Amino acid sequence: MENSESKKSVEDMLIRRSLRRLSVVFQHVKMTSAYNFSTSTPDDVLTEMIGTKGVITLNRPKVLNSLNLSMIRKIYPKLTEWENDPHTTMVIMKGAGGKAFCAGGDIRAVTEAGKVGDRLSQDFFKEEYILNNKIGTYEIPYIALIDGITMGGGVGLSVHGMFRVATEKTLFAMPETAIGLFPDVGGGYFLPRLGGKLGVYLALTGFRLKGRDVLKAGVATHFVQSNKLPELESTLLGLENARAHDVGEVLDNFQQMSTDIPDTDFVLEPHMEEINRLFDGNTVEEIVENLKKEGSEWAEKQLNTLNKMSPTSMKITLRQILEAESMTLQDVLVMEYRLSQRCVEDHDFCEGVRAVLVDKDQNPKWNPATLEKVTPQKVDWYFSPLPAERELML
Repeated sequence: MENSESKKSVEDMLIRRSLRRLSVVFQHVKMTSAYNFSTSTPDDVLTEMIGTKGVITLNRPKVLNSLNLSMIRKIYPKLTEWENDPHTTMVIMKGAGGKAFCAGGDIRAVTEAGKVGDRLSQDFFKEEYILNNKIGTYEIPYIALIDGITMGGGVGLSVHGMFRVATEKTLFAMPETAIGLFPDVGGGYFLPRLGGKLGVYLALTGFRLKGRDVLKAGVATHFVQSNKLPELESTLLGLENARAHDVGEVLDNFQQMSTDIPDTDFVLEPHMEEINRLFDGNTVEEIVENLKKEGSEWAEKQLNTLNKMSPTSMKITLRQILEAESMTLQDVLVMEYRLSQRCVEDHDFCEGVRAVLVDKDQNPKWNPATLEKVTPQKVDWYFSPLPAERELML
């Protein structure tokens, strides 16, 4: 009995430590003053045309290049301009500073705006998702260099693009259930397409993928060690032909040359059978029951993780992923916009941001506090249509 309690104490400590690390990342994501929602910095995004290639640099390294509305309103029109220019052959998206591609979106400002009825809580998600759709339907090669932290909004700027290049410094996660949100920015589209129940697992637990594992999971298309990125970018910009095939060949070559970083087995490979079996459920309650029946050390660890997450977030997240398996990216984004607005209106998103970002006590008080108390009617409300004038139109 004493050993069991000691083991649980150690696991709880590890989870708390993980949440504290997560709070550090989220802390960097609080970009604007709580009540100054229209903040715009001229150089928060740098764009340049080099020959026939466009380069976009997210330029807020002090806050890990976190995405705000000002940046979205610079990136979208530039991507549109380049796509419509017959002379533009390729676009590269990257982050400044060396620590992050993009650590997320302006979630603190969004929740504060929601409290006072400011339009940012509508405009941010709407314009972000429109940008995600632009990237997902882009007609010329789009290469995201996801070097460093890539979460939330950074996922939306990369994962729908034609090419996603991870490095040994890449840290990828969708940790939204820990703050009362859900894996948005088209998460419902790409997560179920990772194969098996890996997407469900990543979404519910917020598990973090690093380095080559981002490629092995299917999130990235290529892996290139970070010290080769300047040479890779130079080679891409020097391409006479920048068709998708030519870009792919360059990326393949640099991946083959990236041998300084050891190539190990996928970090989740030892547990993929368990993930596919235990996270195969139509409800979160089924998944929890599967884990309880399994009774292994690994299953217990997953249960402890899920117990920290917002019950409402987990339920809407699982339904989001299950429904999105057969949906287009556009339909997924329309669904996710509805979810985003319900999150702003409801309790857990504000409470999660408070616990992780504002007070940083890592002790959110979820309401409802248990899965059983999150009714089907409440989940249905999250997915219900918005008033016609507020719906996302793509």
